[in-house]
Amino acid sequence: MLKVNDLGYWYDRQENSLFENVNLEFKSGTSYAIVGQSGSGKTTFLSLLAGLDKPRAGQIELNGEPINKIGLTNYRKSKVAIVFQSYNLLTYMSPLNNLMTAMAITNSEHRGDKDYAMKMLRRLGITDDQMKKNVQRLSGGQQQRVAIARTMVCDAKLVVADEPTGNLDEENTKYVIDQFQKIAHEQKKCVIIVTHEPDVADVCDHSYRLEKHKFVAET
Repeated sequence: MLKVNDLGYWYDRQENSLFENVNLEFKSGTSYAIVGQSGSGKTTFLSLLAGLDKPRAGQIELNGEPINKIGLTNYRKSKVAIVFQSYNLLTYMSPLNNLMTAMAITNSEHRGDKDYAMKMLRRLGITDDQMKKNVQRLSGGQQQRVAIARTMVCDAKLVVADEPTGNLDEENTKYVIDQFQKIAHEQKKCVIIVTHEPDVADVCDHSYRLEKHKFVAET
C-alpha cells in the first residue's frame, strides 16, 4: 500500500540528517509501530507519511503513485487519517458533530449518515449522552476515543497516529491500542503508530526502531 523509497530528511545540512536511504513498505490490514528515543526523528518520519512535510530526498508512494503527484492537500484530505496525541478535535463541537464534519470534509461514502457516526462512537464506548456534549466536557481518554472514531468513519485506508496513548492511563491505553488493531484487521486499513511505550509496540503486528539514523525491524 505505502512504500518509502530512499527517503531522507535533514534540517540544515545533509551530514546532520535524521535518516537517509530509508526503504520500507507498509501493507493494508496491518499495524506498525515506530519506536525510538526522543529526538530521533520518528515524529518527523510520521509527518512525512502523513503529507504534513516534504522529504529532502526520495519519495513516498501510495498504491504505486507518488504522493506529491496526488497533491499533498488532496492526499491529506482523502487518503490519510491522522490521530494526534493532543486529539485535535473541533473543541466547539460535540463528538457526533466532529464525526459528521469529518465525513463531510473528506467526502466519505457515509457523509450525512448520522446513525453510522453514532454507531462508531458507541463502538468506542461513547454513550448517546456523551456524544451530544461539547468534547471539552469529556475526559482525555474519551476524547482520544472520539479521535479514533473519526478515522473509522472516513474512507482513508491509511491511519497514522503520533503518540496516541501519551496522555492516557494504562486502562485507556490498552483500550485505544485494541481499537487500532481492530481498525487494521477488521477495516483492512494500514495503521502506523509512533510510540515510546514498549507495551504499545508489542501489540502491533510489526515494529521498527529508529536508531542511529536507520530503521531496524524488531518484529
